[in-house]
Amino acid sequence: MSTRRLRSEDYNDYSSTDVTPEGSPPEGMNGFAHPESYQRFGETNGTTWYQTLIHLLKGNIGTGLLGLPLAVKNAGILLGPLSLLVMGVVAVHCMGILVKCAHHFCNRFQKQFLDYGGAVMYGLEATPSACLRTHAIWGRHIVGLFLIITQLGFCCVYFVFLADNLKQVVSAANGTTNDCSSNRTVVMTPTMDSRLYMLSLLPFVVLLTFIQNLKVLSIFSMLANVAMLVSLVVIYQYIVRDIPDPRNLPLAAAWKTYPLFFGTAIFAFEGIGVVLPLENKMKNPRQFPVILYVGMTIVTILYISLSVLGYLRFGSDIQASITLNLPNCWLYQAVKLLFSFGIFFTYAVQFYVPAEIIIPPLVARVSERWGWLVNLLLRVALVCVTCVLAILIPRLDLVISLVGSISSSALALIFPPLLEIATYYSEGMHPLVIAKDIAISLFGFVGFVVGTYEALVELVAPAATVVNATSVLVQ
Repeated sequence: MSTRRLRSEDYNDYSSTDVTPEGSPPEGMNGFAHPESYQRFGETNGTTWYQTLIHLLKGNIGTGLLGLPLAVKNAGILLGPLSLLVMGVVAVHCMGILVKCAHHFCNRFQKQFLDYGGAVMYGLEATPSACLRTHAIWGRHIVGLFLIITQLGFCCVYFVFLADNLKQVVSAANGTTNDCSSNRTVVMTPTMDSRLYMLSLLPFVVLLTFIQNLKVLSIFSMLANVAMLVSLVVIYQYIVRDIPDPRNLPLAAAWKTYPLFFGTAIFAFEGIGVVLPLENKMKNPRQFPVILYVGMTIVTILYISLSVLGYLRFGSDIQASITLNLPNCWLYQAVKLLFSFGIFFTYAVQFYVPAEIIIPPLVARVSERWGWLVNLLLRVALVCVTCVLAILIPRLDLVISLVGSISSSALALIFPPLLEIATYYSEGMHPLVIAKDIAISLFGFVGFVVGTYEALVELVAPAATVVNATSVLVQ
């Protein structure tokens, strides 16, 4: 797929590959090198500030949000929200760094567009190190690899989320009532293992990923957004009622569980891949910094409020997804199904990104006659990989923490500050700015190592206090 096609459609372009340091300036761009006259691609038919804000919210709100109450439990009722606030500020700052560096190289090399990988490649080209300049193209490849890991990780999370919620709905079907106010213990009906639910969902997910038209996918994406919005409204109205005394909740949890909080939190905040594509599509890109800060402020408030209220409402019983704590009445069972409906169709949108990075180069190696078959077979293989990984790690909280620690921390916290140093070091940087960038990258790297380690340890030897999300739900 060409870069031009990706830029002209309503799609978060994570992986354009046509930008090279040797590229020549596009025609008809006189004065483009001056920031005052700088305009992004798609100026005339671009998105409005309102559309960009909606897309920004869409790119940052997903299953990670539902796992944040458990993340707060792993950090503490005081330390958790404070950490979310700090991580939100740092994540937004890193998004701003990425946009600033991309603008710098667009002005310098007369480019209309730079994606994440392109900005990193140019940054390595600008360093004093001859070795880094020689291998600058690896910057694009590394970013592309982490984007693939992140997006396929999202798809793994979706498999586990769908299986857990569907299993609970089926298990509680016999005890489901119309009365959502009564407190009672519901004994779940035995049903098949959640991993069998994943296998049952596999054929439907495969068929969904055969849809390769972005305009068709955008319809499903809109339906998914509406479904998840309605679900969130219903969830909020439930958790704000009958909140128990919070004095028994720890202000700060054990430090051993904090890395799991880090992985889940950074998984939720990892929307940095959508920043440059959204800014590029705007009619007036000068409005984007304000939109970025307003949108991420809304996201941060949503994250903190749902995580704190969810933990306050359910306490130590909070599960990997807050939907699993909802009562077994038809209203909240419908919410679980509605959110699952939204996540199911979101799978295709998230899958589109790694598919467009991996599949086209491989299809290009075969004849046109067999191209369509190879395309479909590769899609089946990639979906099966995400399903198998989800089956191997069937705990939603650990999947989220692993994906967040391994890939999201690199994209959201480690790479942007290093990119700023690479971009501006030769031009002169204040020592405090360098120290700040190094501190952020080190914070991300420590979270990457410790978070991954603790998630793997928990996977191999789960704590005795872990409550099975699909056993018995006390309401």
